[in-house]
Amino acid sequence: CHIEQWDSDDPVPRSELLKKVAGIQGLYCLLTETIDAEVLDAAGSSLRVVSTMSVGYDHVSLEELKKRGIRLGYTPDVLTEAAAELTVALLLATSRRLLEAVDEAKSGGWGSWKPLWMCGYGLTGSTVGILGLGRIGKAVATRLKPFGVKKFLYTNSAVRPEMAAAIPAEFVPLEELARCSDFIIVCCALTPETKGICNSRMFSQMKDTAIFINTSRGGVVNQDDLYQALANGRIAAAGLDVTVPEPLPTDHPLFKLKNCVILPHIASATWSTRNAMAVLAANNLLTGLRGDAMEKEVFL
Repeated sequence: CHIEQWDSDDPVPRSELLKKVAGIQGLYCLLTETIDAEVLDAAGSSLRVVSTMSVGYDHVSLEELKKRGIRLGYTPDVLTEAAAELTVALLLATSRRLLEAVDEAKSGGWGSWKPLWMCGYGLTGSTVGILGLGRIGKAVATRLKPFGVKKFLYTNSAVRPEMAAAIPAEFVPLEELARCSDFIIVCCALTPETKGICNSRMFSQMKDTAIFINTSRGGVVNQDDLYQALANGRIAAAGLDVTVPEPLPTDHPLFKLKNCVILPHIASATWSTRNAMAVLAANNLLTGLRGDAMEKEVFL
């Protein structure tokens, strides 16, 4: 193979991407690149395979790929465990106010012991709602069970009896999930149906003691509505690993809230996971170019 590589951790500039893709047969991309008609037109008719080093592919125009007969590889499964671990870590950090506590210890706010100071919310006896019961949602639930969760609920585009039975979890409408859950964990893909699904309507139905966690895609949340819910005490707290845009500007109102923990999209950030994603994306590209079955392909 002859390889043209953007040798930087920073995203390739759009102008450079459009220039370099001309005449290529395969494109290895990250979720930071928008692969749309403009890019595909610049690549030309020689492009046969796109391989993204991500489990999500909302940055790729599936309609345009299908129109041109271009195959798409992606990297599910290999990041499931790391993403589930990070989701649990973010939930605990948010619900038990760990970042607030660290700030208090550093700034001198730690005084004499007080009965209700820095109290948060525990998992024992709680109801956990999962929005999007796929591989990661199931892995999160499996990790939360030993904490003494009383009940798991889930909302999904379709009922998933086999996956739910392994937890076990009960399928309910989104309104009931919002109303009954002490913790809501978003694990769904970003699609036209899920874009902005977590909005003022949902937040208004949640308990005022509820914790909201999103490690899927920022686009599933209306961030203005989330800010209002947090600032007005409509919900207790939120933990986000994903936002719109990314990175979130440092002067964004959500950063000013003590009850909002924001991470820089690190759910899959373990050495072994990122290496496995990179290798899988490369193998998808190479097998696709050979005309063979990819290990992980999005069938258009």
